[in-house]
Amino acid sequence: MKNLSDELLVALYAKGTNEAFDILLSRHQNKLFSYINFIVKNNEIAEDIFQETFVKAIVTIKQNRYTDSGKFGAWITRIAHNLIIDMYRQDKNGKFISNDDCEFDLLNNRDICEDNIEDTLVNQQIHTDLKKIIETLPDNQKEVVIMRYYKDLSFKEIADITNVSINTALGRMRYALINIRKIADENNIALTI
Repeated sequence: MKNLSDELLVALYAKGTNEAFDILLSRHQNKLFSYINFIVKNNEIAEDIFQETFVKAIVTIKQNRYTDSGKFGAWITRIAHNLIIDMYRQDKNGKFISNDDCEFDLLNNRDICEDNIEDTLVNQQIHTDLKKIIETLPDNQKEVVIMRYYKDLSFKEIADITNVSINTALGRMRYALINIRKIADENNIALTI
């Protein structure tokens, strides 16, 4: 059963084969949880949204309201995406804490490793600066950047998840990149080593 397509598994689950949903869950849980957690930056909130996403999926499938489009992964990500938006709407003043802190081995030696502590710190600063810049983008641009560069989704997948055309997704990315460069230049932020 593990070799069946998502759509066949959904059909089997709708007919009462619970094992089919277990396979769907194991197939999509890591990517979906990573997507949610990257956006909300809080494991507990991400876990709640993750659980609610699959509850909504179960209810939709059991009520025979799932439309077989051949894109279960995009569909389940869209449910999570909508739940995240709902959460932000309910708690506009909420602040989330990033868990990007990490410890460094100050005894790094350039001769025995690819990056030394200085390279690592510079790269980390670039990523931190970039994340801050991305956070200032309009929501639709920020969303496309996150999905494309942090979640490695294709523009087709992004278009499906955000319910827009591929051209709109590409346009949002274009404007996001223009804005990122402009903000970096205005603030003297180097985005490369």
